[in-house]
Amino acid sequence: MSESAPVLTMSGISKRFGTTRALEDVSLILYPGEVHAVVGENGAGKSTLIKIMTGIYSADRGSMTLAGQKVSVSNSAEAQLLGIAAIYQEPLIFPDLSVAENIFIGHQDRGRIVNWDAMNDEAALLLAKLDLDIDPQILAASLTVASQQGVEIAKAISLDVRVLIMDEPTASLSAHEVNRLFQQVRSLRESGVAILFIGHRLEEVFEIADRITVLRDGRHISTTPTNEVTEEVLIQEMVGRDVSDFFIRTEHPIGERVLKVRSLGRQGVFEDVSFEVGEGEILGFAGLVGAGRTDVALALFGVAPADTGSIEVDGVSVRLNSPRDALALGIAYLSEDRRRLGLSVPQSVTANVTMATLKRYTSSIGLLDSIAERDDARGLVEKLRILTPSLSTPVAQLSGGNQQKTMLAKWLNVNPRILILDEPTRGIDVGAKADVHQFIDDLARSGIAIVLISSDLPEVLAMSDRVVAMREGQIRGIFGRDQATQERVMTAAVGTA
Repeated sequence: MSESAPVLTMSGISKRFGTTRALEDVSLILYPGEVHAVVGENGAGKSTLIKIMTGIYSADRGSMTLAGQKVSVSNSAEAQLLGIAAIYQEPLIFPDLSVAENIFIGHQDRGRIVNWDAMNDEAALLLAKLDLDIDPQILAASLTVASQQGVEIAKAISLDVRVLIMDEPTASLSAHEVNRLFQQVRSLRESGVAILFIGHRLEEVFEIADRITVLRDGRHISTTPTNEVTEEVLIQEMVGRDVSDFFIRTEHPIGERVLKVRSLGRQGVFEDVSFEVGEGEILGFAGLVGAGRTDVALALFGVAPADTGSIEVDGVSVRLNSPRDALALGIAYLSEDRRRLGLSVPQSVTANVTMATLKRYTSSIGLLDSIAERDDARGLVEKLRILTPSLSTPVAQLSGGNQQKTMLAKWLNVNPRILILDEPTRGIDVGAKADVHQFIDDLARSGIAIVLISSDLPEVLAMSDRVVAMREGQIRGIFGRDQATQERVMTAAVGTA
């Protein structure tokens, strides 16, 4: 590959979203006829990088060169014209169109009159190249996910693809389907296509990739030929951050068991999930996107109830069919999506803090005690150091960190016994993170049982008494605080076989 001219070069790419650094001075070179894997934890910058390559985002700094010519890509159509295409774990297929129509839908050079026979014949040839036995005239809605991905690859070939980006393409595939996909990838590689493969399953990365690039915290860490690196080294590079000083955790005794979950499952989502949480304990959940952590949380809060298994609160078997059931038992859930599921951003700080407990401030004839409501909101705003011009300020006008604190205040106003925190520090700055970590520690010391879900592995390790590693809807390991190292937890979450 070093003897070939690069087909695509990304140089010094940087991108910020507000105060969040997504990429900082990242460079990447792709050669024709190679599979180049990019790996990293959630939030490492992988998705931002490929969105810049395909014109969805524009870089703040840096340049992109295609076959020696500097290019600027403003949208996906321009990317396709340059020979850059992407397929994702959820195929972008038009279900009501035929397979052939999906393959050629991006062609703008075919005129207004469609020669259906010629199009179907050409589609059949493209599918045959990929060893896909698919009738080009059937509706795409009838295809499996694996076949839909095959159609997307055929579409890319029809557009004379030079660079094919595959973003988590195996996430929804069986082992047999992964093998078939990799056969197609190798065929493309042999034809000279450069393939950028984004993957979390390291065993698959080692099977298919010629070189591997590690991104961490938006920075380029390493690029190494696959045969010159080990899985252990990759994991260390992916999680190589030191636990920062802003992780605040004090030792305190753990009390009686509050929550017991046994063999919990929801068909097709997660299965055989068992764990316990005691008073004052923080049980951390680690895993990659799609591992099932949030789905377990939604089952415990009654949003998407489990099909199988049992849940006990304070030793009593309970059924959680709705959030109302969960709240009645003292279970609260801070969502990972604060703007869509956690807050009503047009409303005031007071309205958001008291949203889950409005009945407390309403008389039997429906009158609202606004004074009591504001008093409770004021107390929590002061306790959590929420910076707001007033209690009447719309939450939309607050910073991300203060919005996050407002959502936490809403659930603290419930006085929960069990608090589920799903990505509690996502998208907030270091100072706000330190505050949230302090509050989590305070809550645990007060006796609240906490389930902490986070994609920030150092956060999970630093804040948790025990760590649960999930992968593909199952628990792959539970580690005590002394045994929970970055390497052990990441290995369980990524898988080695």
